[in-house]
Amino acid sequence: MLYLAYALGVLAAIVVIKSIYIVRQYERGVIETFGRFTRVADPGVTPLIPFAQRLIRVDVRETVMDVSPQQVISKDNATLIVDAVVYYQVTDPQRRVYNVTDFRLAAVKLAQTNLRNIIGDMELDQALTSREAINDRLRQVLDDATDTWGVRVTRVELQTIEPPKDIIEAMSRQMKAERDKRAAILEAEGMRQSAILKAEGDKQSAVLEAEGQAEAIRKVADAEKYRQIAEAEGKKQALINVFAGVHEGNPTHDLLAYWYLETLKTVADGKATKIFLPYEASGVLAGIAAAGLAFKEGEGGAEAGAGATPTAPTPKM
Repeated sequence: MLYLAYALGVLAAIVVIKSIYIVRQYERGVIETFGRFTRVADPGVTPLIPFAQRLIRVDVRETVMDVSPQQVISKDNATLIVDAVVYYQVTDPQRRVYNVTDFRLAAVKLAQTNLRNIIGDMELDQALTSREAINDRLRQVLDDATDTWGVRVTRVELQTIEPPKDIIEAMSRQMKAERDKRAAILEAEGMRQSAILKAEGDKQSAVLEAEGQAEAIRKVADAEKYRQIAEAEGKKQALINVFAGVHEGNPTHDLLAYWYLETLKTVADGKATKIFLPYEASGVLAGIAAAGLAFKEGEGGAEAGAGATPTAPTPKM
């Protein structure tokens, strides 16, 4: 009886263990009853019928899957080594369990075949510069294909796109030639811009110099004009003062005749063959002639009357 009691205790413990399961927060439980799908258990304590029901745990967290490197031929017959990583998440535990046997193997093979198809439609340069486009197309294809498996593909990232060594060397030479070309273009553009700026500077300098010379000429002309005006004003004022002094001194005709003679001497002291005299000088010259005649008459009278008693001249009114 004691052994029977122990056996019943062990059996009861096994029944309890088989009848109570704990589903974690990041899991879902697929419950089968005699091999037939019954329901999907949420996180928490899940009771089962011992030996009649079975619980299959399904991880619903986002998971990463590595796509191993493979050789891919591009549209222009260039061989590339390509690998990628795929991020997925289970959305339907039931379909994840019953619609595919080995999801990871199926997803890897699907990713490899579609990656070959996508890059095979591109040329080498396009494939090397279109990582985002390849990622989006591959994710869309995988997501559509794995939808029936209860899985959603969230992201696809290409890790490596490696061309052959000879293509890498050719690309390196092409890149170097392109950079040399850009450097030559930039240098020529810089020299052209420098020449343009220098020409603009010379032009501006010449314009400013010409404007400065014109301004200097205008200032010199204005100064000469003001000097001539001042000189003319000075001569005018001097003549006014002379004539005022002459009129105030009330000179006699003999004095005026003397001044005219002095002036004529100055005028005649040159190489001119013709001398123009003002019309008013004729009266003065006539006065000079009269004075000379009177002087001669005075000398003759003195000689004739030598020894005679002189008589006082009669004044002329």
